[in-house]
Amino acid sequence: METWMTLRSIFSKNLTLAVGAAVLATASVWAIHSAHATDAAAAKPEPKPYTVVDHNKVDMNTYKGYLYYGDQCMRCHGPDGAGSSYAPALVDSLKVMTKEQVENTIINGRKHVDSSNDKVMPAFGTNEDVVENIDNIYAYLLARSDGALERGHPEHLKQ
Repeated sequence: METWMTLRSIFSKNLTLAVGAAVLATASVWAIHSAHATDAAAAKPEPKPYTVVDHNKVDMNTYKGYLYYGDQCMRCHGPDGAGSSYAPALVDSLKVMTKEQVENTIINGRKHVDSSNDKVMPAFGTNEDVVENIDNIYAYLLARSDGALERGHPEHLKQ
C-alpha cells in the first residue's frame, strides 16, 4: 500500500509538472507568435499620403495641399510650415503628432493661454476649403516634415 501511495504521489507530481510545462510552452509559443506579428505590423510602415520626386515634384493632392496651405495657413505658420514668431513650425509639430491630432487641431482649433503664452489657433471646421482639403494639406506638411519635399514652390508631377 505504501508503494502505491508513493507511486501515486510521484505520478501526481509528474502530471502536475507536465501540465504546467505544457501550459508554459503554449503561452511561450503564443507570446513569440504575438511578438512576431506585432513586429511585422510595426515593421510595415503605413504608405505615405504624398508622392515626391527629386525633392520638389509632387503629386496633384500634395500640390493642392501646398496651394491651400499658402492660402489658409501660411499667414500664421510661415512659409513652408517653418513657423513664425506667433505660430509653431508645423514641420516640427508633425514629427510628434498623429494625423488625427493634426486634423482635430485644424477642425477645432487650439488654445494655450498661461502666464507666458497667449497662443490661440482658430477653428477651421466651418471653412469648406480647409475641410475639403485637409488630407491634401496634411500630405503637403508631412512631406515637408519628413524631409521629402524641400522648401519653396513645388512642381506638379505630370501623371
